[in-house]
Amino acid sequence: MEKFILLFRGGNTHISTANSQAAMDVIQTWNDWMQGLAEKGILAGGDALKVSGKHVKGTKKVVSDGPYAEGNELVGGYLIINANDINDAVEISKGCPILIENGSVEVRPIQLRN
Repeated sequence: MEKFILLFRGGNTHISTANSQAAMDVIQTWNDWMQGLAEKGILAGGDALKVSGKHVKGTKKVVSDGPYAEGNELVGGYLIINANDINDAVEISKGCPILIENGSVEVRPIQLRN
């Protein structure tokens, strides 16, 4: 098994701003999906990210407040999963609830240290 990170971008619902029943239903869909991954031994870790932060850029180390991109490009969270290969990881990512809200999932292999 290899490890992959799934980076979630976009979507309309964030756990910190979920204040309606519809938003809570989306959060529950996330919880159910992640619980299913955990029960199958696929989920290795992950968290939602707060909507605040700082951004450090360039040789001058310019610091600015986040968010750092358009709303649909903002990374809202991540999971680390175990998968056989990148194709398997992509198939797993297709179950992600962010896709219901027209968000996206970036699937990247994790380079393990030797």
